[in-house]
Amino acid sequence: MTDPSKTLLIVAHAPSDNTRRLRDAVLRGAQTAISEGLAVRVLAPLDAGPADVLAARAVILGTPENLGYMSGALKDFFDRIYYPCLERTQGMPYALYVRAGHDGTGTRRAVEGIATGLRWRVVQEPLVCRGPFQDDFTIRCEELGALMAAGLDMGIF
Repeated sequence: MTDPSKTLLIVAHAPSDNTRRLRDAVLRGAQTAISEGLAVRVLAPLDAGPADVLAARAVILGTPENLGYMSGALKDFFDRIYYPCLERTQGMPYALYVRAGHDGTGTRRAVEGIATGLRWRVVQEPLVCRGPFQDDFTIRCEELGALMAAGLDMGIF
């Protein structure tokens, strides 16, 4: 039986084939590391809301770099969950991956700023997949999903 206190939520904007490959790799990694007591949910940012975040124990955020910023869909997600979750998710473990055509700096900084405001706790250095798409990106995303799921499952965070 799944323990509701051990739900890993993946909120990822995946509008292209390559961003979908990254999202799917994160999910695949999480699924390889889970035990019977851990649940993994994947939602697009426009489909995720405060109730989804409140039901989760950790979050992985995924976004493409859009004009040096996070996707509008991920920003919309933050706009809708910020105040309902602010006092109730302090210390929430989170990780971030960015598909960046350039350097990803602005995207990373923007997400980190909002997560800091929410008082969420980053548990892994953000993964920024820069430049032309490489197969290594999916391997690194799979590792990110596995590490988050294993850490949650083992009670590390």
